[in-house]
Amino acid sequence: MTTTTIRRPDVSVEELEDLSYELKVKLLKLCGSYSGSVHIGGDLSVADMFTALFQYGMRVDPSDIANPERDRFVLSKGHAAVAMYIAMSIRGFFDYDEIVRTYGQLDSAYGMHPCKVQLPGVEASTGSLGHGMPIATGMALHGKQAGADHRVFTIVGDGETGEGSIWEAALAARSNELGNLVVLVDRNHQLMTSMSEDRVVLEPYVEKWAAFGWNVMEIDGHNMSELVGAIDALPPADSNRPTAIICHTVKGKGVDFMEKNIGWHAGSLSQADLERALASLAASRKES
Repeated sequence: MTTTTIRRPDVSVEELEDLSYELKVKLLKLCGSYSGSVHIGGDLSVADMFTALFQYGMRVDPSDIANPERDRFVLSKGHAAVAMYIAMSIRGFFDYDEIVRTYGQLDSAYGMHPCKVQLPGVEASTGSLGHGMPIATGMALHGKQAGADHRVFTIVGDGETGEGSIWEAALAARSNELGNLVVLVDRNHQLMTSMSEDRVVLEPYVEKWAAFGWNVMEIDGHNMSELVGAIDALPPADSNRPTAIICHTVKGKGVDFMEKNIGWHAGSLSQADLERALASLAASRKES
């Protein structure tokens, strides 16, 4: 295994917070440069989680994307692809300027949902909600059967956990004792057109995962210390229970006019809105 494929425990929480802020600024600037809609609300709710994974928690090497010992990542919440692209660009996988220049264009590698055929380094094509976690479960099962020591990580939106395929995968993961599978749930309590509990009663949420036999953690998904602590507390990959990290988040986090605002599930920013959003993000960082 090359040294860059090893996790980066030398990165401090403060450095991770800086990298997460960089990701959010770049998200907003892309949203301001693209004429179509960007899923900016949900991108902002997972930005800290992406930073913790790609800059700290996962064994990956941008220069050796096929390394068999690498950790795998599947974005089950496929419409948060922009946040993933930018997180990976900060780690060195992609060029940010190329993302901005080509995003959403015909034949671009950087589409609204990730495509592994178009973009080497992406482990699975996702976008249809409820599909990514079952794919990750299959990857984890293969890894276990092969005797590998890597983990498979996936980010799942809480809204998509209304899909039966998620719970079928949860049953399969526990039944096959996939301790190498880690699911981070973006629990922002919000869907595209409503709050989640208005459509699907998910609570008691943590207890549901625990009832399926999973190892469950519950954290503030915007607190980098808690994200790092959850990653550090993961049981060994060869343990017999998969882990669900329930990350309580806010859709549109850090931008006052986007937070918990149904209208900002997706959209684009005018120059004036971009300046306002960047100022709000900077102010919220100082307050935290």
